[in-house]
Amino acid sequence: QVRLVESGGGLVQPGGSLRLSCAAPGITFRLNTMGFAGWFRQALGKQREFVAGITSGGVTNYVESVKGRFTVSRDNAKNMVYLQMNSLKPEDTAVYYCNARPQYTPVPKWTDFASWGQGTQVTVSS
Repeated sequence: QVRLVESGGGLVQPGGSLRLSCAAPGITFRLNTMGFAGWFRQALGKQREFVAGITSGGVTNYVESVKGRFTVSRDNAKNMVYLQMNSLKPEDTAVYYCNARPQYTPVPKWTDFASWGQGTQVTVSS
């Protein structure tokens, strides 16, 4: 099981944008070979949920609530995965986590992963 490092969170006003980054420091695997690499989030008092992901073949998937606003991407040269978040809403407030697994899993459940990083807090508020 891999453990990735998230960054890029912060406080932003409704309608604003943030870009989250996910890195795999000190690990030799390549994110572009993972069957899934992407993002989850967990709001206070709620269950962790899938947000967006990209497969090794470049297929992207999103939870319905972020479609058209969020974009997941991958930089193979830098071995990074990103989440561009536009038109942010207060309901997007959560801790965002990235994760990856070798198995082809277009839309994973949080229970598919045994370990998690510390995440990065995103707060959308005026």
